[in-house]
Amino acid sequence: MNNATQTTAIRRTLLTASAVSLALLVTACGGGEDKGTENTKDGANSDKPAAKALTAAELEKLVVAQGDVKGHEIKKPGKKDVFAPGSVSSDKAECEPVAQALSALPASAPAASVQRLVVQESAAAKRGMPSMEELAGMTEEEAQEATLDSLDITKTMTSLWSYDADGAEQTLATLREAGKKCAGGFTMTVAGEKQQVTKVSEEKLAAGEDAVAWTVGTKQDGSAAETKVVVFRQGTTLAGFSSFNIAAVGRGEAFEQPTAVIEKQAAKLG
Repeated sequence: MNNATQTTAIRRTLLTASAVSLALLVTACGGGEDKGTENTKDGANSDKPAAKALTAAELEKLVVAQGDVKGHEIKKPGKKDVFAPGSVSSDKAECEPVAQALSALPASAPAASVQRLVVQESAAAKRGMPSMEELAGMTEEEAQEATLDSLDITKTMTSLWSYDADGAEQTLATLREAGKKCAGGFTMTVAGEKQQVTKVSEEKLAAGEDAVAWTVGTKQDGSAAETKVVVFRQGTTLAGFSSFNIAAVGRGEAFEQPTAVIEKQAAKLG
């Protein structure tokens, strides 16, 4: 096999996977209900006070942490891992909530929030990229597959957003409705770059008191990818998850919801 051709093919594979993954999760960016309070739809006519949002300090104690999920690295995201509020928009107002959740941003302004970046690497990914010597002994197809195996990394931006009164409930209802209205897709702008959302497919997921879950298909510069998006409610808090797998992006394959992370976060929120 011609080494120059093989090197070019490998570089193309890497660039495709990296470009789409960065477009999605530079995509990347709360707890239980207050004890002794109860969320009511008509707080003015109730003797019980309206439910209060958890503070950022309280959310910090409830968000998933390093050691909580076996085989996963959990850390605070850096500035390059998250989008700034206002940097994500949609060409359709009704689809704005989907664009925000896809980008790990809240669909409506919370009283407090925290985030963690959760990374799961396969055994092949932990071994790293094949050496040039190893690649030289492979066919082009084998080299591409080995390269993608080394990129079998699932990244999940995990967010907790807390709201006063029924804010979490109303925000989740807005997200559910937006997912239905925008199932056929829309155009979103992320940090000044446009990308096409090709589909918003509902998935079944039980978590917290109520939840929405989607597989969101996107396309940018001819490269297609899918992101798993989940938002569930526990009391006055929403937990959001925006997840993608770099190897799946490169292969154009589906991947599973990060259920271990979701289940642990649900357990911590109680």
